[in-house]
Amino acid sequence: MASIVPATRLNGHSMVGRLERVLVCSPRTAGWDQAERAGRWQELGFLQPPEAAKAQSQHDALCTELVEAGAEVLELLPAPDLTLDAVYVHDASLATDFGLIVMRPAKVNRVPEGACQRSFCEAAGIPTLASVVSPGTCEAGDMLWLDARTLLIGRGYRTNAEGIRQMRDVLAAHEVEVLAAPLPHGPGPAACLHLMSLLSLLDEQTALVDLPWLAVETVELLQARGYGFIEIDSSERPTLACNVLSLGNGRVLAIEENRRTNHKLRAAGFEVRTFSGSELCINGSGGPTCLTRPLRRG
Repeated sequence: MASIVPATRLNGHSMVGRLERVLVCSPRTAGWDQAERAGRWQELGFLQPPEAAKAQSQHDALCTELVEAGAEVLELLPAPDLTLDAVYVHDASLATDFGLIVMRPAKVNRVPEGACQRSFCEAAGIPTLASVVSPGTCEAGDMLWLDARTLLIGRGYRTNAEGIRQMRDVLAAHEVEVLAAPLPHGPGPAACLHLMSLLSLLDEQTALVDLPWLAVETVELLQARGYGFIEIDSSERPTLACNVLSLGNGRVLAIEENRRTNHKLRAAGFEVRTFSGSELCINGSGGPTCLTRPLRRG
């Protein structure tokens, strides 16, 4: 069983602090090697039938990078109601200094993931602060900590106005302000378009952005807070170039295939660690941030 973590050490209010503890869900746990689950790939929006062994190998490489960066990696337990999407563990919960907030995803097959993460985290000593309930929908891929007291939430097809209202009410009691950021229609309701599809914070002053897809007010908000931008190479938009995980201390984890964007990050002074995401990430539209649920940052 995982070690107990006092609530005062949760440190969930940063996207860029040193990553110390992180939850993952491997393709094996999500059932990529089970014919019944794998057979739903088209329904779930995957590009092609999943290759379980290849995805697992790439996930193992991801975990190796996380461990080498100094993070304790926890593996979610299997459950009968998980689907292929469960590997993108980031979306079903949000870690805060006051406990876990369980999301209610708009993608119906993903709703059970929140209960699985809640049970796992409670066993690890992380209390549950709240759960988003119907008619609210929330996915943590739409959420960015701008600082310890400010959470930015994307309003789109995955996170609705009621979900944002519930998040605002929960966090207001802890003196955390919730701001809403409008998201574009993009490819439409069936696509996986989160705020973090368009924006990744790299450190306290730098954001990796898909600038043409960000709303003007989001751009102005970040600029007013002193952020400088690194723009992705637009040719790598389909391969999730904007989805980069900060490991802290100027280090980031990116998909190996996005070489042009990774070159930009290195030229800007970041240490870029990579792993191949051809099957694990690109097939199911989930990059390094999606594959990780940070639980503690230093």
